[in-house]
Amino acid sequence: MDKYTKNLPTPCYVVDEELVEHNLMILKSIMDASGCKILLAQKAFSMFSMYPLLSKVLCGTTASGLYEARLGKEEFEGEVHVFSPAYKKEDMSELLSYCDHIIFNSISQYEKFAPQAKASGKQCGLRLNPQYSTGNHGIYDPCRSGSRLGVTLKNFNINRLSGIDGFHIHTLCEQNSDDLERTMIATEEKFGAYFHLVKWLNLGGGHHITRSDYDIPRLLRIIKHLQDTYQVKIYLEPGEAVVLNSGFLVTKVLDIVDNDIMTAILDTSAACHMPDVLEMPYRPEVLGAKDPSSSTNPYVYRLAGPTCLSGDIIGDYSFPAPLKIGSTIIFCDMALYSMVKNNTFNGMPLPAIAIHRKTGENEIIKTFGYQDFKMRLS
Repeated sequence: MDKYTKNLPTPCYVVDEELVEHNLMILKSIMDASGCKILLAQKAFSMFSMYPLLSKVLCGTTASGLYEARLGKEEFEGEVHVFSPAYKKEDMSELLSYCDHIIFNSISQYEKFAPQAKASGKQCGLRLNPQYSTGNHGIYDPCRSGSRLGVTLKNFNINRLSGIDGFHIHTLCEQNSDDLERTMIATEEKFGAYFHLVKWLNLGGGHHITRSDYDIPRLLRIIKHLQDTYQVKIYLEPGEAVVLNSGFLVTKVLDIVDNDIMTAILDTSAACHMPDVLEMPYRPEVLGAKDPSSSTNPYVYRLAGPTCLSGDIIGDYSFPAPLKIGSTIIFCDMALYSMVKNNTFNGMPLPAIAIHRKTGENEIIKTFGYQDFKMRLS
């Protein structure tokens, strides 16, 4: 625990350089074995101080719009791919100056912007919706009923896609390759007749490739099948898998109150610093703590934030020793969807950002203050 706290303020996001390298080696092995290209999905992780390390292995970045595309172009060597549910006309020229591939969400958007993109030498793709759900989280399911994401078979018309270079299929969230396999079988049944007409297939993100139980041989078989059957280049664009289990949020206990439940109030907030805890919802792991429902640890606390939101609760945890004011609490797997989604609700300070280097040193990359709160307001 001490290695992630030495010389650091709280709260602080800490990304472990060695753990990221471990993930990168797994991703590299897949590219080497299959010939596919793997990109960083910046929507999950945009800590660009880590981009020099990531770009040694990954082939580029994916973006959800103008700002992410610019960040990828400026800070990450390699390809820049962009997808958005809808593009603004006034952004298009600048966007095309950053990206190599641009993927459209509808045929009408393709017809509106693809001629300009092709004239700029960019490759153009279309997002498909196979209407085949495999996930457990409706908020993150692009194939759920009424989804605005991707073109369904009913609305697909190849005759309106002049010059198309590829298709984008993104349906997964934190899933294994068996779900990808079922998804691609369903997708091929609906759209496979058109795959021979394009240069590449982008299988999106949501692949938990670096998770310990991920079935890599199955993934390699899927990639090989698509390459051999359709003679296409395969892209994967994971976000979480790049930094899975490599980040931590270091916090301290500010106070402990007992209103029927022993509650430790921390200097971090679920609502502000780890919003997926409330949105998904889920309960993050804490170093040295257990789930009270399956642990004999005698000291149980509810961990909560200091905002005025009554529901700013991270979860219940059991500890082997009592917590005290000033105790350190370290949340696990906090590199992904944290820095990119945090906010200053209630005037909460943003956590500092640091890297735990392979040398054992902690390097503070960025700290935030009042001006960072004020500058977003008017």
